[in-house]
Amino acid sequence: MKDARAIALKLLQDVLQRGRPLDEALAANADLPLLEPRDRAFARLLTATVLRRLGQIDLAIDERLEHPLPANRTVIRDILRLGVAQISLLGLAAHAAVHTSVELVGGGGQAGMKGLVNAVLRRIAEGARIPADDPEHLNVPAWLWQEWENAYGAETATAIATANLAEAPLDITVKSPAETELWAEQLGAEILPNGSLRRMAGGDVTTLPGFAEGAWWIQDAAAALPARLLGDVSGQRVADLCAAPGGKTAQLAAAGALVTAVDISEKRLQRLSNNLERLELAAEAVTIDAAKWIPDELFDAALLDAPCSATGTLRRHPDIAWNKTSADVAKLAAVQDRLLAASLALVKPGGLLIYATCSLQPSEGVERVEALLASGAAVQRVPIESDELPDLAEAITPAGDLRTLPCHWPARGGMDGFYAARLRRLS
Repeated sequence: MKDARAIALKLLQDVLQRGRPLDEALAANADLPLLEPRDRAFARLLTATVLRRLGQIDLAIDERLEHPLPANRTVIRDILRLGVAQISLLGLAAHAAVHTSVELVGGGGQAGMKGLVNAVLRRIAEGARIPADDPEHLNVPAWLWQEWENAYGAETATAIATANLAEAPLDITVKSPAETELWAEQLGAEILPNGSLRRMAGGDVTTLPGFAEGAWWIQDAAAALPARLLGDVSGQRVADLCAAPGGKTAQLAAAGALVTAVDISEKRLQRLSNNLERLELAAEAVTIDAAKWIPDELFDAALLDAPCSATGTLRRHPDIAWNKTSADVAKLAAVQDRLLAASLALVKPGGLLIYATCSLQPSEGVERVEALLASGAAVQRVPIESDELPDLAEAITPAGDLRTLPCHWPARGGMDGFYAARLRRLS
């Protein structure tokens, strides 16, 4: 798996040294499709494992260095990170992990570091491999931990961080609810209380029963909740704003809504259209900044899944923890305010607007809604009732909003962190 490790090193460099999202790095890597499926999966698993456990791994490395690594040796640190992950977290043979890591150093100006890589990784293999104490806190950037602790308390922040250390399961939304039991059996999946299907992640989803037929699509159980807060949308004109890649558009269309999917990215909107084509569902697609869009007539309802830091999705996207900052969150909050005000203006008086983000940061969730309500806008909050969220009463806030956390449904494998508020436009 030498090639897989070399690709994992390139991916890790893309994420940590160049700030590229992992999914984007995976899609852009021209060598990845050349690997066997098993090796492709290993490259992704190895990279994601390092990102999930980065704090523990770096501490283990630093404790075994006689002198700090120079700042210009980032590739050496990344090679060490991959080696530690193989030995301490993935259970691979230590001698193979050490040998292949030394090979990754290569020649040129880095060749002199082969001895250091060999020595550090052998020390890892011989002793206590990675720090066992406080892994939850170690693997979360300080600014992010502090915001979670302030918002949810230390105990819940720890539970969130613990949940994020595990690979997320594969959640599925079935196009026809009447066929949920059928596809649960076909896919070997558990039926969750909200009607989503859940199975262990892994393998090529395009080869699973029902994918080619368009019977279902991939969508985290938490991400499936906001669209359902609109209730019965059959025959209603609904705007899905910032819609790509289209999971919520598909939900609304499958429920009988006349959907207009709006997104600023033509490329992402094309992906949405491709997904709908596979599912044999229809929606009008409009490429535009939703904050500048003026449709010919108002909608019965709208759903705004606003751009955000996505800190609620770290189980699936561990790179986000290391590539986002508090400054990014503040910038995105301003974007969310702009989109929220514009979205409300697209809805008929009396119509509903769902505002949602896949962020755990209050400044990207409840604080945006409270700011809108305090602005004097003609809008009121419509609280969510417990019977709308089966077995998820803990996800309803005192104000009546939705707030899921990665540590919810722990026995079932958790869920993404999502916030949603249901608002009604007044005359």
